[in-house]
Amino acid sequence: MALAGAMRDHQFGSLDGLRTAIRAWLVEYNSRPFQKRDGSRLSVFEGEEKPLLIALPPVAYEVMDWVYGRRVQANGHVAYARNWYSVPYAYVGSTVDLGIGANTLEIWHKNTRLCTHRLLPASASNKYSTNGADLPGKTMWRPWDRKRCERWANRIGPDCATVIGKLFAMERLDEQAVDPALAVLRLSKRYSAQRLENACSLALQSVASPRYAHIGPILESGQDIAGVIPDDAGDHGADGGDDGAGWVRGGDYYANMGR
Repeated sequence: MALAGAMRDHQFGSLDGLRTAIRAWLVEYNSRPFQKRDGSRLSVFEGEEKPLLIALPPVAYEVMDWVYGRRVQANGHVAYARNWYSVPYAYVGSTVDLGIGANTLEIWHKNTRLCTHRLLPASASNKYSTNGADLPGKTMWRPWDRKRCERWANRIGPDCATVIGKLFAMERLDEQAVDPALAVLRLSKRYSAQRLENACSLALQSVASPRYAHIGPILESGQDIAGVIPDDAGDHGADGGDDGAGWVRGGDYYANMGR
């Protein structure tokens, strides 16, 4: 009210003119002595309030949007808005949270900020923002990609290579198929390469695009050794039955799945 009264008889031709007048009025108003006590608003501020103030943060507070529970992929990056942002390699396979500001993207793990990226433009797609410090030396780590997965699959056999090719063909981005492909390929560490090749061959007979969920049970139950998948296997494991070993309901049932 005091300010409105002080300005009521003035006219201003610009916002800057109004601001200058208000600043001058505030200096006079705060220096004006109190009527019933010693001092002024300015003296109270400088003597009692100013010593209690702390410095403002060096970075202005920013309201952020949050995305929770994003998994760090085998390529050392996490996906957001059709693009990829690097995470320290020690957190590959971990779940992280993303804080998205106007111009930056922060990656957090259990209340600890791991890194910060400049947000890629909204028009960007399948682009990578990679901090060099997030990746270890080349002798320690090499990112998994489609070509590396395909080379491993070709060493196992042609049917395994077909399975891996189908996994990549099903995804819009190659990076999305790396983990499913590795899940299949790493079965060769628990079983021989020949057994995995046989399991892939059997799976391809019943499923258009087999995955780990199809191939793993074949190996666990030894169906790859017998060389045949029983038609009634799906009457047990597929619906959560007792033996847990079967996964198919017969060739006719799966003939068109995954296409």
